[in-house]
Amino acid sequence: MNKDQVKGRAESAKGKAREVAGKATGNKTTQAKGKLEQAAGKTQSTYGDAKRDIKRGGK
Repeated sequence: MNKDQVKGRAESAKGKAREVAGKATGNKTTQAKGKLEQAAGKTQSTYGDAKRDIKRGGK
């Protein structure tokens, strides 16, 4: 795993936790921030996956 994959998955997990906390407290702003963090994490993780695939020769 490269650093983008690790950071992306960590950001996604952090976002999921924030979303759940927002749902539990009824705070829609926190819930929305969590969803945004998840999307950002998924994007970074996907970027890391692409970098890995390129480095491996496109496999």
